[in-house]
Amino acid sequence: MRSAHKNTLLKVVILGDGGVGKSCLMNRFVSNQFDEHSFHTIGVEFLNKDIDIDGDTYTLQIWDTAGQERFKTLRTPFYRGSDICMLTYAVDDKSSFKNVEMWQNEFLYYADVKDSSQFPFVCIGNKSDVPSEEREVSQLEMETWCNENSITSCIETSAKNASNVQEAFKMAVQQWLRLESRADRTEPLINDTVDLTKKQSENRTSCCIGATDE
Repeated sequence: MRSAHKNTLLKVVILGDGGVGKSCLMNRFVSNQFDEHSFHTIGVEFLNKDIDIDGDTYTLQIWDTAGQERFKTLRTPFYRGSDICMLTYAVDDKSSFKNVEMWQNEFLYYADVKDSSQFPFVCIGNKSDVPSEEREVSQLEMETWCNENSITSCIETSAKNASNVQEAFKMAVQQWLRLESRADRTEPLINDTVDLTKKQSENRTSCCIGATDE
């Protein structure tokens, strides 16, 4: 039975082009504040926030990374050891959506993740508050891309009006929990298979020796 007082620290990295609202998402989630005139992040910043899911507390250490190419050498060392990656674009910026795949590949390389389908990625379409005539990426486009890239969690958010921000971070932790649970179930099976194969191999050898002796 899981303890009601369990506390788990999770490192969350938010990636995406400059200007898509990564800092605004983090600040809205952590302090419920929004600054429309916030400056671009230089390098890397992080904040902590506790979130409760099913009676367990998770401390999210959220790393907001600079999206500009010139800051690449500053941000990439922080990818290692991440538990969750939030790939972010702005729904009114098609190019930021097209670059999501580049951000995922950069993360996979520098975080040394071998199998993207076994890592908790969440795709976030921010600025969902923009007028429909300014929207350049539909929710269907996001969902289609996620399906093609084995990402099972995606959501549209607005840091400006707080729409789905809490839900996005909750979704990220739930995705981490699903993959952790799957890993826990499969690891013993893999070990058992190895052990059984080893025993079968030993038995076969004994049998063959016995046949030779006859």
